[in-house]
Amino acid sequence: MIKNIIIISIIMLLGLSSVFIAQDRYTISGYVKDAENGEELIGVNIFIKGTTVGTTTNSYGFYSLTTSDRNFTIVFSYIGYQSKEERISLNENVTLDVELELTSIETGEVEVVAEAPDVNINSVEMSTAQLDINTIKTTPVVLGEVDVLKTIQLLPGITSARDGANGFNVRGGASDQNLVLLDEATIYNSAHLFGFFSVFNGDVVKDSKIYKGGIPSKYGGRLSSVLDVRQRDGNNKKFEVNGGIGLISSRLSVEGPIVKDKSSFIIAARRSYADIFLKLADQDNMAYFYDVNFKGNYIFDKSNKMYLSGYFGRDGFEFGNLFSNTWGNAALNLRWNHLFSEKLFSNTSLIYSDYDYVFDIIGTGADLRREAHVISFKIKSDFSYFINEANILDFGFNAISYDFQPGKVTPLNGSNVNAVELDRKSAIESAVYLSYEQKLGEALSLKYGLRFSQFWRLGDQVINQYRNDMPVVYNERLGRYEDGEVTGTVNYDNWDTIDFFYALEPRFSARFKLNPQSSVKLSYNRTVQYIHLIANSATASPFDVWAPSGNHINPQKADQVALGYFRNFNNNEFEFSAEVYYKWIQDRLDYVDGAQLLTNNNIETELLSGSGRSYGLELFFRKTMGRLTGWLSYTWSKAEQRVAGISANDPGINNGIYYPTNFDKTHDVSLTLMYEFSQKLTLSTNFIFATGTPITYPVSRYQFAGVVIPQYEGRNQQRIDSYHRLDFSATIKDFWGGDWVIGIYNIYNNFNAYSIVFRQNEDNPAQTEAVKTSLYGLVPSITYNFSL
Repeated sequence: MIKNIIIISIIMLLGLSSVFIAQDRYTISGYVKDAENGEELIGVNIFIKGTTVGTTTNSYGFYSLTTSDRNFTIVFSYIGYQSKEERISLNENVTLDVELELTSIETGEVEVVAEAPDVNINSVEMSTAQLDINTIKTTPVVLGEVDVLKTIQLLPGITSARDGANGFNVRGGASDQNLVLLDEATIYNSAHLFGFFSVFNGDVVKDSKIYKGGIPSKYGGRLSSVLDVRQRDGNNKKFEVNGGIGLISSRLSVEGPIVKDKSSFIIAARRSYADIFLKLADQDNMAYFYDVNFKGNYIFDKSNKMYLSGYFGRDGFEFGNLFSNTWGNAALNLRWNHLFSEKLFSNTSLIYSDYDYVFDIIGTGADLRREAHVISFKIKSDFSYFINEANILDFGFNAISYDFQPGKVTPLNGSNVNAVELDRKSAIESAVYLSYEQKLGEALSLKYGLRFSQFWRLGDQVINQYRNDMPVVYNERLGRYEDGEVTGTVNYDNWDTIDFFYALEPRFSARFKLNPQSSVKLSYNRTVQYIHLIANSATASPFDVWAPSGNHINPQKADQVALGYFRNFNNNEFEFSAEVYYKWIQDRLDYVDGAQLLTNNNIETELLSGSGRSYGLELFFRKTMGRLTGWLSYTWSKAEQRVAGISANDPGINNGIYYPTNFDKTHDVSLTLMYEFSQKLTLSTNFIFATGTPITYPVSRYQFAGVVIPQYEGRNQQRIDSYHRLDFSATIKDFWGGDWVIGIYNIYNNFNAYSIVFRQNEDNPAQTEAVKTSLYGLVPSITYNFSL
């Protein structure tokens, strides 16, 4: 199947090239880099002066522009850099590599020299956001650490369930519905210290882009979004040492050429040290994290370049002498960029990802250790064929093998706990895709494509069979769900196919320019997710378990349509956009009341399948130039799901009617401002307000055998208090080239709710009281950043 589709793709390439390429067309191509350090620049705008003909550099800094013009001026423009013009006379194909200089800043006046083209107006992409690392570094965050995840949560449609939550939520989706990539490697848990930090070290991040809709065909495997983070290649001109010393953590990075202008490396490390101080203070409770990033590259010739990048991170948490646990990600990517010609660019990657956790219970007499892993190996090849200035064809394929190890329990310290190992689960996911971007005149641009994905759930495993093929049944007499009756088992050997799924995932985007300053865009995409995060809490935790689709667990499917209006003002100084979207979800899993998930070998007995929907309005206003920059974002949205009964007298969840998801927030407002007083001083602030997330409160209680038991009616029918806070930071540069970052998180010390639990009042057991837990109020921070 894959071989046939690749052959069809090549035939399409040949056919399209014969249609669009005439004898009098020539191609100019090359790489665009930072003149100071040789870093390849992503998303540089390249256009023929006086026209709308142009292109942008891809994720590896490569561009290709084919035109029938013979004599013209080509312009290279990138925000934060000085634009560069080259006079071109084409009589043959030309290779032109360009280095851009950083923007100069005149004394007393901040001036952006690079022309800011109407990228948001001209591009066919919508529902995306791309933030440069300089913007991320000036945004105030908790504990003063530069944080990609915290910054993107200030954009419309992207939220976190609450303080301290792992991951993020996009357009009402769960955190496991986001595909998080670091140099193309999948990161299964994107948080450190329960969400206080992210796994992305700002010293090595070059670019970050998130797709909320209109997702390109080359991405798949998740329903809601794709966060694509790229690491820097390392300075190939000179050695540099950068770092930062903070109150909670410190970091250090080293980079430089291996062979000047031909090969470079970067390695960076971070470590928190609150645990060290707590040990010195004889405290038993502690938490810490550390991580290491590295990347190297080598240019063999103008057509071949190799990259090796990796990440390893670890968290630890101990609570007295009761339990301790560690968890972390590991990722490795070997990548090869190859130019077949001036028009055909390819990237091939071999990727390894591993997420694991270890949980120890100690000091109880029943000491034990629980371990879990999800390991994946991936091979992928992506091709871009630059047909001409108006048409680009992308195509490729990938395959992933999964090894799910959901849990292994072993006794510790001689305890009599029985050793238990849940069934390992294996799977293979593959996909092929085609995507075509086409400009039909000045006003209309289209991008459409198709992704064909397949998923094999494999043995070695013994699978239960249930009466009436129902792993979960409803007991009307007791009013609860119970395990279905096992009628037999089927033994699958290694590599036997337990179940098989496939799906067609069409993608479509269109842009229509109303005038040079405004456009309307439309997008549709279908996405399919074959793996699931097994968790029944509102916020994902490090101990949630990933599981594949298979027997009685279908892949999740989503269809999303979005419509947007984009407008620029005052020569692109101001940008405005308004988007509406609607998303349908099929086979969304939810869990029966009282579900036992983490030690259950037959997880299908705790799951119910339903549907979901989310819809909303997103407004975004941004100022891009001058001393004062920043943005205001507002989102109105609804996110609901419905789980009907599986039989006539089965109420399902919430009596089979729609109820808010754990991530539903009606209103979400973020204001972010940055003011550059001078080259030495920059002030930043942000304010956030959001409707509280849904929660289920007990409506009554009763006593049985002296135990108070709460009664619930309707899931997620109440909400916690609204969330709001104000942050501030100041960046002060010193005479030695370093800078001090002084921040205050949550200035007015509002204790936002992390959780609300109900318990008996200690003084009056006849009364029940609600107890709110907050993680933190006002948090000051100070960090010194240096560069040698």
